[in-house]
Amino acid sequence: MSVFDAILLFLAGFLSGAANAVAGGGTFITFGAMTLVGLPPIVANATSSVTQFPGYITSTLAYWADIKTFWREALLLCLISAAGALVGALILLALDNPSFRALVPWLLLAATALFAAGPWLRPAPKPGHEASVGTLVGSLAQFATAIYGGFFGAGMGVMMLATLGLTQVGDYHRLNALKNMLAMVIAAVAILVFVSGGVIAWPQAIVMIPGGALGGYAGVWIAKRVPQNVVRGFVVAVGLLLAFYYFAKG
Repeated sequence: MSVFDAILLFLAGFLSGAANAVAGGGTFITFGAMTLVGLPPIVANATSSVTQFPGYITSTLAYWADIKTFWREALLLCLISAAGALVGALILLALDNPSFRALVPWLLLAATALFAAGPWLRPAPKPGHEASVGTLVGSLAQFATAIYGGFFGAGMGVMMLATLGLTQVGDYHRLNALKNMLAMVIAAVAILVFVSGGVIAWPQAIVMIPGGALGGYAGVWIAKRVPQNVVRGFVVAVGLLLAFYYFAKG
């Protein structure tokens, strides 16, 4: 890893953390940066899970006041999420890089479209209701979302928030708290699988994680000065450029 690559990855981690703090979509940036420095797509995807994981932890802790009111009921969804993430991560490891590379532009297009539609997919607020997390349809939807998250994490948060809004009861903040907790579980299981499979680029991850932490802190400052739509537009542009890049390279 050259000095230039290290600087690029650190800046990508910073931008990823800032984007996640303001509008989400940081995976597009980390995945793209690792692709640019020459990492194979499977390694870039797996390493992105590592770089995003600290943010999932802090987001979950930030919502702990909400989570502690329903965490016992949410344990079933946590187990379902773990199982789905295991399936998704194992499917990824079963592919070779050329096969996964052929899927990447389509996955990026789908994830970018999902992310762009995020504001319209948010669940409508339902004040006065306690979060309900035990429905059969909700469990099946979460299992499918977790498979996607274990396989390719970009856009997972938006997808999960949309499915939780359709299948669970609770106001937006409760559902967002549940989403953060489940995302943490999915990422943790996927990382364990990727580590056991030897597909994590640790030097690159170590460079990006501090950048992500600083970016997350700076995101608070950015959120007060830059409209969320501008940040969302930037992330969508990155997703489309990456999809075009993979389509062009074949």
